[in-house]
Amino acid sequence: MNRVMRGCLRVLVVSLTCLGPAVAGAQGQASIGGAVLDPLGGRVAGATVTLIGERGQTTETTNGADGRYQFQNVAPGRYQVLVRAQGFEAFTTDAVFVGTGDRTTIDVTLRLGALQQAVFVTAATSDVSQAQSGAPVTVLDAALLEGLQKPDVLEALRLVPGTQIQQTGARGGTASFFIRGGNSNFNKVLIDGIPVNDIGGGFDFAQVQLSGVERVEVLRQANSVMFGSDAMAGVVDISTRRGRTRIPQAELSLDGGNLGTVSTGAWIGGAARRVDYFSAISRFDTDNDVPNNEFRNTTYAGRFGVALGRGTDLSGSLRRIDTYYGSPNGILLYGVPDDAFQDKDQTYLSVAARSQWNDRWQSSVRVGWTDEQFEYDNPTASGTPFDPFGFGAVYLGNPVTLTSNGRTVTGRAILEFGPPGDPFYTRTARRMVVGDTTAQVAEWLAVSGGARFEHERGYGERDADPVATRNNGGAFVEARLSIRNRTYINGGLGYERNAVFESAVTPRLSIASYLRQPTTDGLGETKVTLNAGTGIKAPSVFQERNSLLALVQGTPLAATVAPVGPERSRNVDIGLEQGFWRGNARARVAYFHNSFRDLLEFLGRTQLVQAGVPANVAAATAFGAYFNAASYHARGVEASAEVAVGSRVRVMGSYTFLDAEVTAAPSASASFNPAFPGIRIGAFSPLVGERPFGRPTNSGNLMLMYTEGRAQVTVAGHFVGTRDGSTFLSDQFFGNSLLLPNQDLGEAYQKIDLSGGYTAHERLRIYASVENLFDREYEPSFGFPALPLTARVGVRVMLGGD
Repeated sequence: MNRVMRGCLRVLVVSLTCLGPAVAGAQGQASIGGAVLDPLGGRVAGATVTLIGERGQTTETTNGADGRYQFQNVAPGRYQVLVRAQGFEAFTTDAVFVGTGDRTTIDVTLRLGALQQAVFVTAATSDVSQAQSGAPVTVLDAALLEGLQKPDVLEALRLVPGTQIQQTGARGGTASFFIRGGNSNFNKVLIDGIPVNDIGGGFDFAQVQLSGVERVEVLRQANSVMFGSDAMAGVVDISTRRGRTRIPQAELSLDGGNLGTVSTGAWIGGAARRVDYFSAISRFDTDNDVPNNEFRNTTYAGRFGVALGRGTDLSGSLRRIDTYYGSPNGILLYGVPDDAFQDKDQTYLSVAARSQWNDRWQSSVRVGWTDEQFEYDNPTASGTPFDPFGFGAVYLGNPVTLTSNGRTVTGRAILEFGPPGDPFYTRTARRMVVGDTTAQVAEWLAVSGGARFEHERGYGERDADPVATRNNGGAFVEARLSIRNRTYINGGLGYERNAVFESAVTPRLSIASYLRQPTTDGLGETKVTLNAGTGIKAPSVFQERNSLLALVQGTPLAATVAPVGPERSRNVDIGLEQGFWRGNARARVAYFHNSFRDLLEFLGRTQLVQAGVPANVAAATAFGAYFNAASYHARGVEASAEVAVGSRVRVMGSYTFLDAEVTAAPSASASFNPAFPGIRIGAFSPLVGERPFGRPTNSGNLMLMYTEGRAQVTVAGHFVGTRDGSTFLSDQFFGNSLLLPNQDLGEAYQKIDLSGGYTAHERLRIYASVENLFDREYEPSFGFPALPLTARVGVRVMLGGD
């Protein structure tokens, strides 16, 4: 264990020591109390409050005019609180352990209809109710994830409004997630509260199976105030399940289908007095539909907690992912598969302590450890050797014909530019600690503050010293105001100190105001929202090592060169939400405008001079350097709706119009295919005035889930319009004859999925899933065949449980 990790653990130990009595509380019986609130935080009087013990014993009371309730002389144990009030849906809290002498506070927020008012964890320092937040957040809960019957997280993410999934090929191929037109590495990705992005923001969602995942939360707005670097377009938070039943509960699952697909899984979880535990393991295998495209994923996910007393919850989680992926390259572009493959190992560990000191003060401390190793190997040269100029052979694919928008090119593309070299290996590691505290200064005002520290390392070879080491830190303050339970304001300011770009300041503001408050009338609440903020992103290790300062380091010129700065974003969101049908339906429409600037591009020496770099500095680089130079904007309209009819019907749908345009791209140069005279083509990146690659102007989704007795059926549809792109190909003479015009290169597509389940016995469930139901030939990434119709059938056996 290295020195940084030991330091992080010391911080956690010291913090826990300062939490006061841990296991041994004050002498005597405990008490449980709190307030019953409506969706906007107003007090609800006359509610029936039932305290339910872990063995089913109950105690009942009626809360007072101030909305508060209290249970005295409570014996140690795990308890739930059930609240029933006229005009509201009954609500039962999760179980909470209460120790000897504890004074536990459990506030309960009721809802009007069947639609869940989710609690957000990415929109503010402390948990905030959806009704009291203006942030554009989508929560994919356990019921939805179960109904979809998908093996991985990325398929569920397709249901998030304003977002786009792009996968290079079928299952296991690199999956990128775009939020409101931002690049895929503009999102902060968290697993149980710790960042799991690669250094520089990248994250491959194809690796994350649903094993052990309880919910996924997606914030479609920058939040570098709380999360620092990488949160330029949004935040994705993946939460691991916790054990809850007094009697241990376990599940075994097995399914299989076409394309050599086999999936197995097992988990066990429960809660005993102060301790809760959950542990899951899964294995997924498929051969996909083309040669050398097999995918193997083994995942372990565990979460373990202990109640330390005085409202302190200590929780640790571990997720370990081991994958193998055969990488045939863009087989549709070459007509022959490559024989490359890749191995990836990912380990994410977090330990967190959260304390509720009293009903006005809470704090948390979290320590995280991540390690990712990636190896790519191309054992032999694929294709046909060809040496047109006597400088060494390149390797060509088979003759192919490519068509887009009625335009056609035919030829042989260069599959490999030379014999394969040594395997490519990279590793990144992160150690981090973050702490925050929130004080409810008054009923209408809460103030938070926090700080974080991260130690990052990037490696280029096995068992070698790191090629890059970074110590980064940040701090933030945040205030949340409630004005007459009608207007809610959340504002914050973050400061980031990064080893590469030194410092940056990021503000953020979110406002929600009700023109019409929640009601049980046919026409429900009317809420207007405003969100504005900025985000930042640090460079990757490769960009840092090839920045202008790094390339002239050690020369007298270094004193005249500044380090690369952070990439930056600015976003604004104005929305309107309307409730319907006594809280059983909700619709939202929003206009967003995101600007991304100071983006890093590799500029040649001439381009560096054009960007303002002195000629002698540019000449000191071999070929050029990374420089903050590019920019683009992404603006549009996002509309979504959700309907719930009791527990039987759930409907979700959204439509997004996106207008994205490149405004500066010094590295981009126009290429020309003689077959299309006069048409400028961006061979490797979009040109100024064009759309960024892979961003559809029109996209949408729709999901219908129906439950009747023991049966459940879910239909999910994803609709994507045309996208700009490139073939990225050089022909056998290093020419442009295989380039197609960028505009609408990616055709529009629809993907319809069907899934269902039937509980044959209280311990046995049969389920099935069909993806790409109509077997459409769609191409999320040009040249890589997507998933054809795939069907899986399986069973789950449940053991134990209360």
